[in-house]
Amino acid sequence: MEIFKIFGRNKKSKNVAKERLKLVLVQDRNKVSPILLENMKADIIEAISKYAEVDFEAVELEVNRTKKDMESAPITQVVANIPIKKIKKNIEE
Repeated sequence: MEIFKIFGRNKKSKNVAKERLKLVLVQDRNKVSPILLENMKADIIEAISKYAEVDFEAVELEVNRTKKDMESAPITQVVANIPIKKIKKNIEE
């Protein structure tokens, strides 16, 4: 089935489109702008990159609204999935 490889979509384009859609959905649900979310993601990755090699293409960041119980006010939480390839042994300061 070599024909599918020739005419197949670029996986990176697919991942970029998927990530953009996620950002739009998060913004819509939580009233967080995509720019703010991207800035948060970049800052978190930058901080972790000082200590570990990060798989940038697989990073996921979500902002959710949740309640601890029925009587409490909703809180916003940031959930990050940041795959680490390896921990750095020599940390540059």
